[in-house]
Amino acid sequence: MQIDAGFPGGNIIHERTEGDDVFVRQDLRDTEGPWFYWCFRLRGAAGRELTFHFTDGNVIGVRGPAVSLDQGGSWAWLGAEAVEDESFRYRVPDDADEVRLSFGMPYLEDDLRTFLDRHDGNPHLREEVLCRTHAGRTNERLQLGRLDGDAPLRVLLTCRHHCCEMMASYSLEGLMEEVLVGEDAGPWLRQNVEFLVVPFVDKDGVQAGDQGKNRRPHDHNRDYLGRSIYPSTRAIRRLATEWGRGRLRVTLDLHCPWIRGENNEFIYLVGRPLARIWREQQRFGRVLEDVSRGPLPYCASDNLPFGEAWNTGSNYAEGWGCSIWGSTVPGVRLSSGIEIPYANARGAEVNAETARAFGPDLARALKRYLQQTEG
Repeated sequence: MQIDAGFPGGNIIHERTEGDDVFVRQDLRDTEGPWFYWCFRLRGAAGRELTFHFTDGNVIGVRGPAVSLDQGGSWAWLGAEAVEDESFRYRVPDDADEVRLSFGMPYLEDDLRTFLDRHDGNPHLREEVLCRTHAGRTNERLQLGRLDGDAPLRVLLTCRHHCCEMMASYSLEGLMEEVLVGEDAGPWLRQNVEFLVVPFVDKDGVQAGDQGKNRRPHDHNRDYLGRSIYPSTRAIRRLATEWGRGRLRVTLDLHCPWIRGENNEFIYLVGRPLARIWREQQRFGRVLEDVSRGPLPYCASDNLPFGEAWNTGSNYAEGWGCSIWGSTVPGVRLSSGIEIPYANARGAEVNAETARAFGPDLARALKRYLQQTEG
């Protein structure tokens, strides 16, 4: 039996195996404090029933681990019934030469490439290079919607400032799908809005399988005050002016919250300290609640005001996050982070398909919000 993390997005430290008991822990690398992302490959265990014990805290989500039998092509939750405290049980199928097990359902560069290949030749999509990462990777920058340079409105969408927050990527993909080919909000957005999309702000972390959150000396979402240390955040700040050209009205930054519990098992907007921005967040929230049709519920009353729970000034002591910085960009009316849970949204199952289905809800909300505020 072999356990390893030698593939894109992989993360595990295999401590030891005692019979059918396997002892592992997440690889924190340069993370300050604990975090919970892990993803590993299991080979040579067909037909065995194994118990995996995590030795560095309870890092199993509310629906158990995600399982893939096709090398990460598709994923399903194992289920909470397989979990006991910091351990889970799994019987490997008799014909499974390889199984991947993960805290969530990874979304990597290959997933983005599959999406882009499906829309190759679409006149409302252009792919460019945002920057080169510290590790030399190409960081994608996508432009969607009206691309002739004359769109009256512009919207910035960012994702994976914290690279382990993969479920948000499925919602971003669903939003982009509606912009490119949708027949509901899509036609109006394609006529009136140019989108700038950064799918992987921490591209190196996504591919390397890092935690990303609380990365030392600070993570990507605390890199918007003073001199940015990451190439992607420097490029985003520059483009807000050069590309935005005073027409940038909305910045929306997609995240996933903590592993479980209060404020972490429903979708919510993260309230910003500026009163004018909070008013627009509340307005957008009411619109989003009204237009939502997908399987994941959203209630504007779930939004988290600044000053409550974790959303306080002390949380930003290391630096500004993207949506706080976005609030200061000239012309921006609405700047918000939005938290999309890993597995549970008001009791509804979050998975790749349901998270994607939330994307068109966001597109419909952007259409109506912009129509109401911009005419």
